[in-house]
Amino acid sequence: MNKVSRIALVVVICLVVGYVSGMVTRASITTWYPTLVKPSFNPPNWIFAPVWTSLYIMMGIAAGLVWNQIASTKELVTKALQFFAVQLVLNALWSYLFFGLHNLMLATIEVILLWLLIFETYTHFAKINKKAGYLLLPYLAWVSFASVLTASIWWLNR
Repeated sequence: MNKVSRIALVVVICLVVGYVSGMVTRASITTWYPTLVKPSFNPPNWIFAPVWTSLYIMMGIAAGLVWNQIASTKELVTKALQFFAVQLVLNALWSYLFFGLHNLMLATIEVILLWLLIFETYTHFAKINKKAGYLLLPYLAWVSFASVLTASIWWLNR
Protein backbone atom coordinates (compact mmCIF):
# COMPACT_ATOMS: atom_id res chain seq x y z
CA MET A 1 0.00 0.00 0.00
CA ASN A 2 1.41 3.40 -0.90
CA LYS A 3 1.71 6.40 1.41
CA VAL A 4 -1.35 8.27 0.13
CA SER A 5 -3.51 5.14 0.34
CA ARG A 6 -2.52 4.59 3.96
CA ILE A 7 -3.47 8.14 4.88
CA ALA A 8 -6.75 7.92 2.95
CA LEU A 9 -7.64 4.61 4.60
CA VAL A 10 -7.13 5.92 8.12
CA VAL A 11 -9.05 9.12 7.34
CA VAL A 12 -11.98 7.00 6.12
CA ILE A 13 -11.81 4.82 9.25
CA CYS A 14 -11.88 7.91 11.48
CA LEU A 15 -14.80 9.41 9.55
CA VAL A 16 -16.73 6.12 9.83
CA VAL A 17 -16.17 6.13 13.59
CA GLY A 18 -17.47 9.69 13.64
CA TYR A 19 -20.48 8.77 11.56
CA VAL A 20 -21.38 5.84 13.83
CA SER A 21 -20.93 8.06 16.90
CA GLY A 22 -23.19 10.60 15.25
CA MET A 23 -25.89 7.97 14.75
CA VAL A 24 -25.93 7.35 18.52
CA THR A 25 -25.99 11.09 19.17
CA ARG A 26 -28.73 12.06 16.70
CA ALA A 27 -31.58 10.38 18.55
CA SER A 28 -30.84 12.18 21.82
CA ILE A 29 -29.98 15.63 20.44
CA THR A 30 -33.61 16.59 19.91
CA THR A 31 -35.18 14.63 22.78
CA TRP A 32 -33.03 14.09 25.88
CA TYR A 33 -30.18 16.58 25.44
CA PRO A 34 -32.41 19.71 25.42
CA THR A 35 -33.77 18.71 28.84
CA LEU A 36 -30.32 18.94 30.47
CA VAL A 37 -29.06 21.95 32.36
CA LYS A 38 -25.95 23.15 30.53
CA PRO A 39 -23.22 25.64 31.47
CA SER A 40 -23.10 29.09 29.90
CA PHE A 41 -20.13 28.07 27.72
CA ASN A 42 -22.04 25.22 26.04
CA PRO A 43 -21.61 25.75 22.28
CA PRO A 44 -24.54 25.62 19.86
CA ASN A 45 -25.34 22.13 18.54
CA TRP A 46 -24.48 23.01 14.92
CA ILE A 47 -20.79 23.52 15.80
CA PHE A 48 -20.12 19.89 16.73
CA ALA A 49 -20.43 18.26 13.29
CA PRO A 50 -17.93 20.51 11.44
CA VAL A 51 -15.49 20.49 14.35
CA TRP A 52 -15.55 16.71 14.69
CA THR A 53 -15.32 16.19 10.93
CA SER A 54 -12.20 18.37 10.82
CA LEU A 55 -10.72 16.59 13.83
CA TYR A 56 -11.35 13.12 12.37
CA ILE A 57 -9.66 14.16 9.12
CA MET A 58 -6.62 15.53 11.00
CA MET A 59 -6.49 12.40 13.18
CA GLY A 60 -6.54 10.20 10.10
CA ILE A 61 -3.81 12.17 8.37
CA ALA A 62 -1.69 12.04 11.53
CA ALA A 63 -2.09 8.27 11.88
CA GLY A 64 -1.37 7.81 8.18
CA LEU A 65 1.84 9.84 8.46
CA VAL A 66 2.92 7.66 11.36
CA TRP A 67 1.95 4.47 9.53
CA ASN A 68 4.10 5.61 6.61
CA GLN A 69 7.16 5.30 8.89
CA ILE A 70 6.52 1.59 9.51
CA ALA A 71 9.54 0.46 7.45
CA SER A 72 12.06 2.48 9.43
CA THR A 73 10.68 2.21 12.98
CA LYS A 74 8.30 -0.74 13.05
CA GLU A 75 8.18 -1.21 16.84
CA LEU A 76 7.57 2.50 17.60
CA VAL A 77 4.97 2.84 14.86
CA THR A 78 3.13 -0.29 15.97
CA LYS A 79 2.97 0.93 19.57
CA ALA A 80 1.85 4.42 18.50
CA LEU A 81 -0.90 3.03 16.26
CA GLN A 82 -2.08 0.75 19.08
CA PHE A 83 -2.54 3.81 21.29
CA PHE A 84 -4.31 5.52 18.40
CA ALA A 85 -6.70 2.58 17.98
CA VAL A 86 -7.55 2.48 21.69
CA GLN A 87 -8.24 6.21 21.85
CA LEU A 88 -10.42 5.92 18.73
CA VAL A 89 -12.50 3.23 20.45
CA LEU A 90 -12.77 5.42 23.56
CA ASN A 91 -13.78 8.33 21.32
CA ALA A 92 -16.74 6.33 20.03
CA LEU A 93 -17.55 4.96 23.49
CA TRP A 94 -18.06 8.47 24.89
CA SER A 95 -21.00 9.10 22.54
CA TYR A 96 -22.60 5.82 23.58
CA LEU A 97 -22.15 6.53 27.30
CA PHE A 98 -23.33 10.14 27.11
CA PHE A 99 -26.03 10.09 24.43
CA GLY A 100 -26.90 6.39 24.30
CA LEU A 101 -26.97 5.46 27.98
CA HIS A 102 -27.45 9.01 29.30
CA ASN A 103 -24.81 8.19 31.92
CA LEU A 104 -23.19 11.56 32.58
CA MET A 105 -20.92 10.39 35.39
CA LEU A 106 -19.50 7.48 33.42
CA ALA A 107 -19.09 9.72 30.37
CA THR A 108 -17.13 12.18 32.52
CA ILE A 109 -14.78 9.47 33.76
CA GLU A 110 -14.41 8.08 30.27
CA VAL A 111 -13.62 11.44 28.64
CA ILE A 112 -10.77 11.93 31.13
CA LEU A 113 -9.40 8.51 30.15
CA LEU A 114 -9.83 9.50 26.50
CA TRP A 115 -7.83 12.70 27.10
CA LEU A 116 -5.01 10.69 28.68
CA LEU A 117 -4.93 8.26 25.75
CA ILE A 118 -4.93 11.11 23.23
CA PHE A 119 -2.02 12.72 25.08
CA GLU A 120 -0.14 9.41 25.05
CA THR A 121 -0.89 8.99 21.34
CA TYR A 122 0.33 12.54 20.70
CA THR A 123 3.57 11.80 22.59
CA HIS A 124 4.24 8.70 20.50
CA PHE A 125 3.24 10.34 17.22
CA ALA A 126 5.47 13.37 17.84
CA LYS A 127 8.51 11.10 18.33
CA ILE A 128 7.89 9.47 14.96
CA ASN A 129 6.65 12.42 12.88
CA LYS A 130 6.44 15.99 14.22
CA LYS A 131 3.66 16.95 11.79
CA ALA A 132 1.58 13.99 12.97
CA GLY A 133 1.98 15.17 16.55
CA TYR A 134 0.96 18.72 15.62
CA LEU A 135 -2.13 17.40 13.84
CA LEU A 136 -3.34 15.87 17.12
CA LEU A 137 -3.07 19.12 19.12
CA PRO A 138 -6.46 20.54 18.01
CA TYR A 139 -8.04 17.19 18.97
CA LEU A 140 -6.37 17.33 22.37
CA ALA A 141 -7.57 20.91 22.84
CA TRP A 142 -11.14 20.06 21.84
CA VAL A 143 -11.28 17.03 24.13
CA SER A 144 -9.91 19.23 26.92
CA PHE A 145 -12.89 21.50 26.37
CA ALA A 146 -15.23 18.50 26.00
CA SER A 147 -13.95 17.13 29.33
CA VAL A 148 -14.80 20.34 31.14
CA LEU A 149 -18.15 20.54 29.36
CA THR A 150 -19.04 16.92 30.15
CA ALA A 151 -18.06 17.29 33.80
CA SER A 152 -20.04 20.53 34.04
CA ILE A 153 -23.15 18.97 32.54
CA TRP A 154 -22.84 16.01 34.90
CA TRP A 155 -22.40 18.34 37.89
CA LEU A 156 -25.37 20.52 36.93
CA ASN A 157 -27.66 17.51 36.39
CA ARG A 158 -26.73 15.18 39.25
